Amino acid sequence: MKVTRRIALTLGAAALVATGCSGTGASGDITIGLAVSTLNNPFFVELQQGAQEMADKLGAKLTVVDAQNDATNQVNQVQTLVTQGVKAIILNPVDTKQSAPAAKAAEQANIPLIAVDRAVEGKVAAEVASNNVSGGSLAAIELGRATSGEVAHLKGIPGASASRDRGQGFEQGLNSGNIKVVATAVADFDRAKGLNETTNLMQGTPGIKGIFAENDEMALGAIKALGGRAGKDVQVVGFDGTPDGLKAIQDGTLAATVAQQPKLLGSKAVEQAVHAAKSEAVQQVVDVEVKVITQKNVAEFVK
Repeated sequence: MKVTRRIALTLGAAALVATGCSGTGASGDITIGLAVSTLNNPFFVELQQGAQEMADKLGAKLTVVDAQNDATNQVNQVQTLVTQGVKAIILNPVDTKQSAPAAKAAEQANIPLIAVDRAVEGKVAAEVASNNVSGGSLAAIELGRATSGEVAHLKGIPGASASRDRGQGFEQGLNSGNIKVVATAVADFDRAKGLNETTNLMQGTPGIKGIFAENDEMALGAIKALGGRAGKDVQVVGFDGTPDGLKAIQDGTLAATVAQQPKLLGSKAVEQAVHAAKSEAVQQVVDVEVKVITQKNVAEFVK
């Protein structure tokens, strides 16, 4: 299956984190490689946890490598997993286009490749992801419920499939409420940049009544920039449903977040990887539901 979604993330320092955990059972001789874009983001830490829990449940071994948003390093890590003889590889790519050599290496070694959360450029046995367009629309609806008037849009990394799809969905959902985007800024899915960009936005357009941030990290940065105005004169909606995001909802500074269920993404990816490693039938596209979290239902998601 050829996937056409696109992602382009900032390249950072290279790092490798390898963890092996084996359980007992019929899959005990199966080692699955999990190549993650970055474990510096709480979302992907949860994705890894979900993957590990499912690997333990199925009795498979899981080897995790962390590219720290370095696409070149990630390709090298996947090539290393190939030489180590893993039976399947789960790839959360830093950059879709630059993931092509990694996909090719797996294909040439006849190792099934599973894409998780983001698209891979090349042949994959299955893709496990959420509908970011739908999530973006839900975010617009929630922001429209929380406020009215002029709002701002904090975007993720330019060219990233998650940013593109969430932004597209947000634009589609704008008609559901009496809100209008009057300012946008790119904050690269980063909390510190979210703070800086929000500070600049509020200076340039002080009448803003709401902010949609394409992930919780940027939303939390926006909340810090807003100080006492967050949740009062300015409503903020995020995306991901991270623990810090949920706490901000409980505190009343974040109006809502769209949860992607990262642990479920990780567990579903391992399920498909084990099936593929055993030459069993796989589900080519696994859609993990997104959920809107507000103060009304946040208690259901807090651990």
